[in-house]
Amino acid sequence: MEKTNQAYETLFVVDLSKGEDAVKAVVEKFTSLIGSNGEITNLSEWGKRRLAYPINKMTEGYYVLIDFNAPAEFTSELERIFNITEGIMRSIVVAKEA
Repeated sequence: MEKTNQAYETLFVVDLSKGEDAVKAVVEKFTSLIGSNGEITNLSEWGKRRLAYPINKMTEGYYVLIDFNAPAEFTSELERIFNITEGIMRSIVVAKEA
């Protein structure tokens, strides 16, 4: 049986307190991870934005939105890696409508 890819989008917020180089490293880590396990259809770096509420006493974060196609099994692994990566303040992975 052939594996089919589904459309997803992920939004994650990176901690700015570690510096600009650390932010770029985290963004590069996840774009290469998603690119190696699927196909990135759109990458939109929203940049530095004010948070709706403080997270760990921080009021700003670096937002990145990625649209991608990947196997369904990959999303759980992606969420696991988001949760254990230092510098990720919040993340979400959502399946898009077909």
